[in-house]
Amino acid sequence: MSSTENKRSILFVIDGLEFGGGERLFLQLAVKLRDRYHFLVATDSGGKFAHELRNLDIEVFSLNMTRQLALKPFYQIRDIIRHKKIKLVHSQGARADFFSRLAGRRARVPHIVSTIQMPVEGFEVGFLRKLIYRLMDQFSGRYVDRFIVVSESLRKTITEGRGISDERVAKIYNGIELDQFHPDLKRSNLRKQWGISAEDPVIGAIGRLVWQKGFEYLIEAMPEILQDISQAKLLLVGEGPLRHELEGLARELDVDTRVIFAGFRSDIQDLLSMIDILAVPSLLEGFPMITLEAMAMAKPIVATQIEGIVEQISDSDEGILVPPRDTEALASAILRLIKERELGNRLGVAARSKIERYFSIDKMVKETEMVYLSLLEST
Repeated sequence: MSSTENKRSILFVIDGLEFGGGERLFLQLAVKLRDRYHFLVATDSGGKFAHELRNLDIEVFSLNMTRQLALKPFYQIRDIIRHKKIKLVHSQGARADFFSRLAGRRARVPHIVSTIQMPVEGFEVGFLRKLIYRLMDQFSGRYVDRFIVVSESLRKTITEGRGISDERVAKIYNGIELDQFHPDLKRSNLRKQWGISAEDPVIGAIGRLVWQKGFEYLIEAMPEILQDISQAKLLLVGEGPLRHELEGLARELDVDTRVIFAGFRSDIQDLLSMIDILAVPSLLEGFPMITLEAMAMAKPIVATQIEGIVEQISDSDEGILVPPRDTEALASAILRLIKERELGNRLGVAARSKIERYFSIDKMVKETEMVYLSLLEST
């Protein structure tokens, strides 16, 4: 019998269209646990996620969940479970969850696990589609043995909002690659790309250009910041449906020469190394990875005091928290960090220390394996 046959088989299911938090989490688990489990992955076969998996010699099954009302993913997942003798299915994402749960039930997989990074209530879709996702989630959720949530606020959403028992929910924080996101990472040469001098204070904001991120409030804070520190720059990294609107706002406020729209970038470590302050003006978050990454790199952070973020950052301990939609408070906090470098350094050191204690990959992997074992060893 081969070493693979001796291992219990786990199937990950995720759309894989982007290399986001879920794909990153599954990759971390595969790397750390592959000596003890046989991992297979059903995902989009053409993206970065699938490429990274193949480099690890992990079997990838092509799965396209972009077509609405298509039942093919259900049959594909069902057949994988049956033919590969899967012991546990672990999914993330509304469609991946729905198809995996139903296919797992049909194929009689022993155990089903779903990770929730963002509840369907926070999806960037219209009312009707959100209602459909909510009904899909509610109907299929009955087949889930264990929900993994990445924050306390999500745990409350699942238990108090949906009536799921505490025993079926495990809170496991996301893990950060401490060696890749490190304060000693050399400052990149990206500033030259945008004509930014070494002396210019750079405020960074990274994320999809959608209403949940609250980037318009950051742009609205720029006139006040520039009135005090004229050489300051705002680097806005990301793409999304609000780009044109945000660019128009920058022109309207006459700050467009100081706001750089960088578009989508994958070189997050280099971007974080070049900025002086990370601003996170979000209105709604699950448990943002960008804050954890910046904390790991000991960057001073100004963020909104909302669920998800307050579990990562304590005000005046690891960063400065301000009320959402408050441009004056946002500008004031950013100016304070630009002027008080020692304060920024202190907050950054404390943030890195917190990441090492609570948000390491090893901690996340250990706690996830405990969930697996609690199910697998019960059968």
